[in-house]
Amino acid sequence: MRIAFMGTPDFALPALKALIESNHEIVAVYSQPPKPQGRGYQIQKSSIQIFAESQNIPVYTPKSLRSPEEQEFFKNLSLDLSIVAAYGLILPKAILEAPLKGCINIHGSLLPRWRGAAPIQRAIEAGDMETGITIMQMDEGLDTGAMLLKNSTPIDRKNAQELHDELAQMGADLLMETLSKFDQLTPIIQPEEGVTYAHKLKKEQGEINWDQPAAMLEARIRAFTPWPGCYFEYLGEMIKILKARFISYEHNQLPGFVLDNQLTIACVQDALQILELQRPGKKPLKTEEFLRGINIEKGTLLHGNLTLCSDKK
Repeated sequence: MRIAFMGTPDFALPALKALIESNHEIVAVYSQPPKPQGRGYQIQKSSIQIFAESQNIPVYTPKSLRSPEEQEFFKNLSLDLSIVAAYGLILPKAILEAPLKGCINIHGSLLPRWRGAAPIQRAIEAGDMETGITIMQMDEGLDTGAMLLKNSTPIDRKNAQELHDELAQMGADLLMETLSKFDQLTPIIQPEEGVTYAHKLKKEQGEINWDQPAAMLEARIRAFTPWPGCYFEYLGEMIKILKARFISYEHNQLPGFVLDNQLTIACVQDALQILELQRPGKKPLKTEEFLRGINIEKGTLLHGNLTLCSDKK
């Protein structure tokens, strides 16, 4: 088949690599335009653009696909199919209908649960037991198209980066299976029951509020690792929590109270044991090593993003 691949971040890379190794013809790769990134805000190409160019595949990076010129160009590629994986741009009707067999999407959840921008993170944050990949036909809605194939995996205690990498490879494998029997698959309309939306992550959502159950906070930390990260403020520094676990702990302390000298923190229910942290501009450290440099003592009360008091014991 003549195929256009449309993707931007690392999540799409395994699928593109699998396509290149297959017997399909990749006519074009579409990716979002280069953007300022990193501390120096230098203009950088996407992971997909860099890799596709290294394979001598034509790459196109329009800011939008809504112009008649872009739509005419896409139509003239004479595609059998377009494959989309975390592209990040809305596909207008004219783009969706241009390929002979339409457009399919590699989506990182078990639809109809977690339609939208951040399905991996929201599944972890919500405490879901499993998630997976859905290969779906695309329509004009937000991840509302008919489903072709699914595969699932347990979330266990994976963080977002670990689950992202697993699902990216699963997506590539499931894509190849989909293409191998494409004409024999029967699309399944998504049920209305069970629809949830995975809203885009924002940096400010990483601020820790101790007035929550410890199990919920642990899930949030895993969901927001590596970005936007979960953090609290101590003595004017924003300290990022990289790893933690909730423990059953009966106490009558206020949420945010440091229960011991190993940084176990009281939550509204149970407690959160911090395992790995990072100060701004410093390397990640295990808690024991971290506390040698900045001692958050038993009796300190952390509340919201402020350290309210310290009661040395």
